[in-house]
Amino acid sequence: MSDPGLSDDRLSGDRLSEDPLADDGPDDTVGGVTADGPAPEEMYPSGPEVEVELRPQRRLRIWQLAPIVGLAAVGSLMFAFPLAFDFGDSGAVIAMLGLLICSCAAGWGMMAARRVGYTWPGLPPRGSGRRPDWRVVLGYVLLVAVVVVLAVWRVARLR
Repeated sequence: MSDPGLSDDRLSGDRLSEDPLADDGPDDTVGGVTADGPAPEEMYPSGPEVEVELRPQRRLRIWQLAPIVGLAAVGSLMFAFPLAFDFGDSGAVIAMLGLLICSCAAGWGMMAARRVGYTWPGLPPRGSGRRPDWRVVLGYVLLVAVVVVLAVWRVARLR
């Protein structure tokens, strides 16, 4: 039961061995193998290949974080102690100065984070060309405004 379209000599394999395949490679092969290029030892004579990251990872380093965390801690303590223990007439001034220092540390931290490429949740990355959603921006503005109003109200109650 052979296929009527194929001849008997093709089925036996004699015909396949007679047809040479087209030679796409170079004609002057020695031993049937050609050299593709220099050996690895010739390419890197100084030693093994080493991969180096051309762009360093963008993350906050300890020398960036230490002054920010220190200022935030001092500012929050200056803000919290007069509010908690009532230091008399100067308590409101110390609390407002602590709030100012703490706010400066927060701003400094946000600028350092922005410099290394971090963004606030919901806002597009820096340099992406996209505009921020106005609802997210309004939410952040309202959150900051509520915190500032509560802080000023608490300090004003000290008087």
